[in-house]
Amino acid sequence: FELKAELISFLKNSGHSVIDHGTNSADSVDYPDYAKSVAHDILEKRADFGVLICGSGIGISIAANRFAGIRAALVTRKEYAILSRQHNNANIIALGGRFTTVEEAKEYLTLFLSTPFEGGRHEKRVCKIDE
Repeated sequence: FELKAELISFLKNSGHSVIDHGTNSADSVDYPDYAKSVAHDILEKRADFGVLICGSGIGISIAANRFAGIRAALVTRKEYAILSRQHNNANIIALGGRFTTVEEAKEYLTLFLSTPFEGGRHEKRVCKIDE
């Protein structure tokens, strides 16, 4: 929850629009519900990208990837943020709130949002993933 609040402020201050689906406290929640909301925003063109956070980032990324057309990448290093966009055209970045500092998350998010998809040889692979 704390990481989410920091990232919302960071994104808004960077000029991005933010749709916040919650949660609004540090209480335990059913994270698949949030993955579904963010996935639907992307699939229904209300958002270009999504940010999902849970304790490890693992569960939320698995839940998001259950939706056709969603490519959620668990990012734990800056290189993963770049490669998830360049090679996989990821549309959701997933972060582990227990393992990612605010500064790391800001760096990963900045790289994720600013890195374009390379296409080329990666395009057919992304199409196969979406199939």
